[in-house]
Amino acid sequence: MANRVHRPREDAEFNFILGMSVVPVLAYFTGTWPKAIEPCRVMDLVVGGIADDYTGRLTAVRADITRCPAATERYGITGAPSYVVLKEGEAVAHGTGLMTITEFRKFLDDHL
Repeated sequence: MANRVHRPREDAEFNFILGMSVVPVLAYFTGTWPKAIEPCRVMDLVVGGIADDYTGRLTAVRADITRCPAATERYGITGAPSYVVLKEGEAVAHGTGLMTITEFRKFLDDHL
């Protein structure tokens, strides 16, 4: 995954990143249980592969559901991979599951 994708270790760090961002945030939620591992690995490549293209337009944050339970609950995340586009801390779009790079770009572009 690209260096431009933040990886908070806990909710406090997740909230700090959100508070410091002056652009919209892509919160990408992942899981480590068996059925989530492979889809999350695929989406790591997708998100990481396009994060640099959105520099200055969004802040990408990869949050592990078990490490950031409060954020997971706050944004209604029930599975992984899941995505939330946040503007000024408010969710403006939700997505879930596997997406191609083209589908993911459209998801982002429709909500930025």
